[in-house]
Amino acid sequence: MSGPIRLATGNPGKAAELARLLGAPVEPIAGWDPPVEDGATFLDNARIKARAGARQCPGAWVVADDSGIAVDALDGAPGVHSARFGGDGLDDPGRVQALLGAVAGAADRSARFVCVLVAIGPDGAEVVAEGTLEGRLAEAPRGRNGFGYDPILIPAGETRTCGELAPHEKDAISHRGAAARRLREALGL
Repeated sequence: MSGPIRLATGNPGKAAELARLLGAPVEPIAGWDPPVEDGATFLDNARIKARAGARQCPGAWVVADDSGIAVDALDGAPGVHSARFGGDGLDDPGRVQALLGAVAGAADRSARFVCVLVAIGPDGAEVVAEGTLEGRLAEAPRGRNGFGYDPILIPAGETRTCGELAPHEKDAISHRGAAARRLREALGL
């Protein structure tokens, strides 16, 4: 693989995280023009973004990520709608509160983070890697690390939320870390 992997995002923080997880240079796509993510699954949306990225960066390896939280008491929701759960205009803490409100009183608090990575090579070959992190929802947010729903997911076998884990602890067990390890192996990085 020559040159850096292009990540279908304009967010340099996401690119830095994936570079750390893959152990390879990753750069966000300059002038990223995100497509409409209207897929029914994480794979659909990751593929939509990867294909858009491949059109913007011909000749490069392009990777796209789609991820979110799936809650059993909500029949897998918010799922692919995790980034928009609770309505427009909410920030991460607002979405966390909306999700906690949606499961208030639910006996089953099992949930999981899901990540799907789709890589498209210069020749159009596609590689898919998935990862999950099983856990349960906390009653209230805890911790300041991470982002999104990290403060309310307690990984299986843990007492702390993902928001309370140190970054290296989270990387070792996270959905994105698992997907990145599988992608790294598939790409021979």
